[in-house]
Amino acid sequence: MSSLTDLVAIVQRAQQSALALSAMKGTDRSRALQLMAEVLAEQQDDILEANTLDLEISREMAVPELILEWLKLTPERLQMAGKTLQRLAELSDPIQQILNVPSYQVDECQTYSQLTPLGVIAFIYESFPELGVIAAGLCIRSGNSLVLRGGPEASHSNQAIAQALRLAIDDAGLPVDCLQFLPTDHGDLIRELVTQDQYVNLVIPYGRSSLVQQVVRQATAPVLKTAIGNCYLYWSLSGSLDMARWMILESHRSEPDPVNAIEKVLIHREHSSTALNMLASSLKEKGFKLRGDASLVENYPELFATGVEFSEWGQAYLDNTIAFKTVNGLEAAIHWINQYSSGHADCLATESYQESRLFALGVNSAMTYINASPRFYRNPKRGSSIALGMSNQKGHRRGLIGLETLTTLRHIVQGNGMV
Repeated sequence: MSSLTDLVAIVQRAQQSALALSAMKGTDRSRALQLMAEVLAEQQDDILEANTLDLEISREMAVPELILEWLKLTPERLQMAGKTLQRLAELSDPIQQILNVPSYQVDECQTYSQLTPLGVIAFIYESFPELGVIAAGLCIRSGNSLVLRGGPEASHSNQAIAQALRLAIDDAGLPVDCLQFLPTDHGDLIRELVTQDQYVNLVIPYGRSSLVQQVVRQATAPVLKTAIGNCYLYWSLSGSLDMARWMILESHRSEPDPVNAIEKVLIHREHSSTALNMLASSLKEKGFKLRGDASLVENYPELFATGVEFSEWGQAYLDNTIAFKTVNGLEAAIHWINQYSSGHADCLATESYQESRLFALGVNSAMTYINASPRFYRNPKRGSSIALGMSNQKGHRRGLIGLETLTTLRHIVQGNGMV
């Protein structure tokens, strides 16, 4: 691919394939997902070899350690992506489900709606080679075409994965152009891709905030913003130490990207010094680096040797750093979270029912967790909510990015010709 003309041809083929894919039986798409999982397992060694090459090149080019961690594939990460494909194959077909629409009725007619695919999804991501697999699985299951545009640091890994998946799609009898891969060695085509609103129905950027904001600024096609990190916990005066500690530690256990990791902790200023010492010490023992606001640095220099710059309250660390701040109470905590949180997952540790209700109603985030771990699972052990990531916007969809996120509603009014 060497020009904008080639890119337009690619998204046009994706659009035509989306029309054919949406008309196919759910069982055909299920079979494709099963074959995709099998081919992924068969070509695991080749994919890991390509990933090793990406890692070697990235280290020579001094790519940040965070990106290297996101980039590094392991057999376990690749196998988990394959299991996600298998589980998607077992789910019921999400499209063409009939839904009643009691709020809209026409005399002498039957009115209903059904879920239908969006069409063409563009997934723009940095590192995370296995996310291309999960995005492809979600799109095939929901009847959408997918255009993959990964980062240059993962070019060999992404190409090996895309080739394997396209082989399986072709073997399953699906239109092979429903999965498109844009290589990175032909220039930066992100701006050109996200402005193809005639063909691209949704753009999903995934990675650091800088990438997401770049796509949001440039796109003319609809964008589903994603968010990683900078989630807040308010440790209420009534909240137990064990609960706060467990919520923080558990939130950081998602790999390779702890999407809902608690990076900021607001504490009631009347919390006992003993409880604060115990929490901070246990976190330090687990390898966390702690930072504090001015009052905490002054009063607890042995716990919080490093202060927090004001800009940090609204930014994700994306590592094992946690910043602490004292507040006067629940109202102040809610106000601070609404102003500086990334807005996709925020938490409360409390023993007060009234506080839990006020927090749930007052915090303006996609998801709130009260005395519960916000840990993010792409392929949860139970339930059917396989998710690509988390969205913090109020536009197209909000919260978990799953199968329903990639569909829209079509309304049907069926009459009998009588006036």
